[in-house]
Amino acid sequence: MSVTFVALGDSTTLGMGDPRPDGGWRGFAALLAEAFGPDTGYTNLAVSGARAADVRHRQLSQALRLRPDLASVIVGMNDTMRSDFDIVAMRDHILVTVGSLAAAGATPLTVRMHDHSRVFGLPGFLARPLWRRIRRLNAVYDEAYERFGGIRIDLDQQPWVWQRETWSIDRLHPSESGHRRLAYGYARTLSAAGWPVVQMPSVERDGVVVPSTATDVAWLMTKGVPWVVRRGRDLVPWAATMVMRETRVGASPMESDMRARQMP
Repeated sequence: MSVTFVALGDSTTLGMGDPRPDGGWRGFAALLAEAFGPDTGYTNLAVSGARAADVRHRQLSQALRLRPDLASVIVGMNDTMRSDFDIVAMRDHILVTVGSLAAAGATPLTVRMHDHSRVFGLPGFLARPLWRRIRRLNAVYDEAYERFGGIRIDLDQQPWVWQRETWSIDRLHPSESGHRRLAYGYARTLSAAGWPVVQMPSVERDGVVVPSTATDVAWLMTKGVPWVVRRGRDLVPWAATMVMRETRVGASPMESDMRARQMP
């Protein structure tokens, strides 16, 4: 049985953090496609920086034309780090995307996101609102899974997620090791569900070295700080507003956020 697999999403699905020797990116989706053998029809539609609306309006129609048997939908982290975060709109975009793929006969591959503030090492005033947003995103993925089924991996429950070696230098994208482990997790679950996995993805790296402390510091000064400054113009004012709102109303962070924007 040949499998047609289409990957939708952002830079993680694109494969960033897992560079190919000849340039470009590989990533978990390409590794998973290889697990089904050489006859697999594989297309990666992911775009760096994509948000939930982009996946629905720019990637979904292309995916449906390919008539996939299997379709991964992993998106939302870019939305959580923006001041215009709108969980109601995101819910609509994700449910329409996953639901349309399932209605067309594809088995959806989704996730539950981990607390990425722990990976970033963010200070509490940023970590709390970010994790709160991720939990609300996870509630949407829970609903998608309950309504449309498929295969899901809960990243917050994976021990490897908290290991430094599974993250690239920017700590935003999985490293080669992280992509391999994600591919392995999906392949193992798909195989148990009866999918024709002919070879499990290896979790062994191809010689990629885990970033050292010196490399981390160098990246932080040349790339990390400028990125935080750029993104801080968007995220930090929102976080500061949330802190002031919570202090003023005396509400817990979750209560304050839910008052600000209720999910139907």
